[in-house]
Amino acid sequence: MPMDANEIETLIKAALPDAKVEIRDLAGDGDHYAANVVSESFRGISRVQQHQLIYKALKGNMGGELHALALQTKAPD
Repeated sequence: MPMDANEIETLIKAALPDAKVEIRDLAGDGDHYAANVVSESFRGISRVQQHQLIYKALKGNMGGELHALALQTKAPD
């Protein structure tokens, strides 16, 4: 069963409460999303580490319920 955009946002915000999260369904199929995430938690860490925080927040759903997630992450300006 595909993952809902609201569920993705909820999981990310549970792990990163200060995050500003925007989710877009890229294909209209509930399997391919793009996420723009801005969080103070990203300050001072590499892009790879930022993405790892997001994957951890998704609790193993990547590759299963969630097929593809294009990520844009950064610390606030």
